[in-house]
Amino acid sequence: MKVLLIGASGIIGKGVDAELSARHDIIRASRNSGDVTVDLKDPASIRAMFEKVGAVDAVVSTTGKVHFGDFADMDEEKYRIGIDDKLFGQVNLVLIGRDYVADNASFTLTTGILSRDPIRYGSSASMVNGAIESFVKAAAIEMKPGQRINAVSPGVILEAMEGYAPYFRGHDPVPAARAALGYVKSVEGLQTGQVFEIF
Repeated sequence: MKVLLIGASGIIGKGVDAELSARHDIIRASRNSGDVTVDLKDPASIRAMFEKVGAVDAVVSTTGKVHFGDFADMDEEKYRIGIDDKLFGQVNLVLIGRDYVADNASFTLTTGILSRDPIRYGSSASMVNGAIESFVKAAAIEMKPGQRINAVSPGVILEAMEGYAPYFRGHDPVPAARAALGYVKSVEGLQTGQVFEIF
């Protein structure tokens, strides 16, 4: 298959790349590097990416920013970081990409454990993750015939603990290679409307 991997330069993206590249043709996309660059906050950039790469059999997103902060200090601007980047960036990948991908293509988006297991400072991530998961479940019943959509919800990634440890005390970190298996299941399987939890 021809797989478009967005967030390929990130920790999870590298794990997904390692799993899928042995069997598939990977087109790597990131904000500043890769075979093609893309800014998920800009629909025109997303459209330009799809026009450049042509029809693909799978679109995998392993990226998305949110703001971690004390709820007492959160405001619309801070929530907008996650809404504009992780939520609408991935939603627009589907809305725009559905007209460019192959007939039986799949979309795989990224959420995270905080939709089910909230933490202090994580209200934005919980909100955005929950919204993406609901979008995936609802979009799946109305996708074009043959197209599929799923999400992967990993726990905090082991290789990212240096930066995230203060937020995730008590959590059991997930190696990126294990998180990548959820994306493999989505890309190579037949299920749709699923959230593959890798905790």
